[in-house]
Amino acid sequence: MAPAPSTTEPTAPAGDAPGVSTPGATESPAVTPETTPEPAASPVSPSPEASPSPAAERQVNVYFIRDEKIATAHRQIPASPRPATEAIQALLAGPTEAEQAAGMSTAIPEGTTLNGIVIEAGLATVDLSGDFESGGGSFSMLARLAQVVYTLTQFPTVEQVRFELDGQPVEVFGSEGIALDQPVSRATYEDLTPAILVESPAIGDTVSGPLQASGTANVFEATFQIEILDEAGNQLAHQVVTATSGSGMRGTFDVTIPFTVSEPGSGTVVAYELSAKDGSRINEVRIPVEFQP
Repeated sequence: MAPAPSTTEPTAPAGDAPGVSTPGATESPAVTPETTPEPAASPVSPSPEASPSPAAERQVNVYFIRDEKIATAHRQIPASPRPATEAIQALLAGPTEAEQAAGMSTAIPEGTTLNGIVIEAGLATVDLSGDFESGGGSFSMLARLAQVVYTLTQFPTVEQVRFELDGQPVEVFGSEGIALDQPVSRATYEDLTPAILVESPAIGDTVSGPLQASGTANVFEATFQIEILDEAGNQLAHQVVTATSGSGMRGTFDVTIPFTVSEPGSGTVVAYELSAKDGSRINEVRIPVEFQP
């Protein structure tokens, strides 16, 4: 059995959405959490009806490949002080069967394990097993790097990533000779990022009205469309969305779209751009979801 990965991630507050403070330190024993447990109360005999409360969880993003571009999936992880470690472990587990059926895959080789993560001054150094470098051509090599970088940089104090394999810094990755002598970021993998990257909702999410949709986009004049369809393809809602930037510069978006359903069912959230040339749909992304009233 492989040893548990080392990490110097400090305590981060629990929450439902990605984005936690994870400043780190040089490699050392795990940092003591910033918060301490409350003093134990006097013992109380539980009533026969009492049941244990569920363990606290938080939602994080993990990033796979769909249509040869980065795509988002959601995972529930324990509300631990080391969310980046939990997120990478979830990434290495790969897409679910439902996500695979929707076209998601991973470029990360099976058997890759996490040795540890150190986060300091905006830089995450991730140490993976040597399996991470095995197999695949140039697209596969770039895609697996992008998956890790996107997953780590969802946390606001991680801006860049360095890679190690079995404790050794990587300067040239794989037989394709990909240079990793400098830290990399999401911008490094812009060519692998869809014009409209919807980070919420994700494939298979259960949603109810109003829908909160967020992500990044690099589209003409920063403008695109989102519509919500029911299982029969009928439009439940439509909204024009304007990102913070576009036309060659990736921006962010976060919009609330009102809609209602009367009963549970399946549906699709569709994001697309209208071509400036002929008005046709381009850069379309379809996200299957489940509705709850």
